[in-house]
Amino acid sequence: MSNTTSTQILLASRPTGWPTEQNFQFRTSELPELAPGQVRVRNEFISVDPYMRGRMNDTRSYVAPYQIGEQITGGAVGRVTESMSDTLPVGTLVTHQHGWSDTVQDTAERFTAVPEIPGVPSSLRLHMMGMTGLTAWVGLTVIAGMKEGDTVFISGAAGAVGTAAGQIARLLGAKRVIGSAGSAEKVALLTEKYGYDAAFNYKDGDVAGQLASLAPEGIDVFFDNVGGEHLEAALENFNDGGRAALCGAISSYNTTEAAPGPRNMANLITRGLKLQGFTLANYLQHSGEFAERMGQWFTDGQIAYDETIVDGIENTVHAFIAMMQGENTGKMLVRI
Repeated sequence: MSNTTSTQILLASRPTGWPTEQNFQFRTSELPELAPGQVRVRNEFISVDPYMRGRMNDTRSYVAPYQIGEQITGGAVGRVTESMSDTLPVGTLVTHQHGWSDTVQDTAERFTAVPEIPGVPSSLRLHMMGMTGLTAWVGLTVIAGMKEGDTVFISGAAGAVGTAAGQIARLLGAKRVIGSAGSAEKVALLTEKYGYDAAFNYKDGDVAGQLASLAPEGIDVFFDNVGGEHLEAALENFNDGGRAALCGAISSYNTTEAAPGPRNMANLITRGLKLQGFTLANYLQHSGEFAERMGQWFTDGQIAYDETIVDGIENTVHAFIAMMQGENTGKMLVRI
């Protein structure tokens, strides 16, 4: 045997409403010797993301739900520590979707080697330079068809996708970028660090009214991470021909009853609006263009980012729940 152990976090029961520590369990097992073509990876960072909450429900979605007793899968970045593969030698930095564990072993094909950029921490491969940044890029450019001169509104703007989307919109020539966040501190961060022209605290109430005061000429593009009242506010403030990229609906992920829909859906007809939901798996063909543009923006010093890092595999569930409650700024990560 290899005498190498792996600690994994499993789904113990399906949450009702907000998830708790009791919905998860830890398992530590000894890994077998590597078979030909396999590699062993020690994770450096693992990701906790809002979409994971949806997969804890036994309902139809764009991806199969997590099963009771199985590991929580998702994004992670780590380094090859042992290898029986010519394609991934020891020391290679890789990303993968094995998720919540400290050490992973599988065939080399289940990992993706990523180049190391001087001065850029590996954690960025899980957000600004990874799937999070790509999600923002696809939502703005492919789904919403953002054009130079558009006024763009982004909900959940201080989160991982929101901080990426705001900067990308600005760099693509938006006339005005407006964001919503859940505290005065986050609102200030959006305008002072991330280049938002204006932002507001949705917890102050009247989301539609606050948006109208900051976008007196209306909005052209809405990038939605929240849903609910934010979607209704966007529908109220859209210009004719407005487009929305619906990326998430975190406001309803932990509710036990169906959330009411926007009351102003007729605006879709009268203003000729387009609302389109999307999941990134269907748009990975755009990753090359995104990587080129984002890499250049990083090189030019035009990209800012924040990370909220929790240390230790044993604190992963706490990090996940804290992220769902909005306690993170930028990307929430667990450092192994």
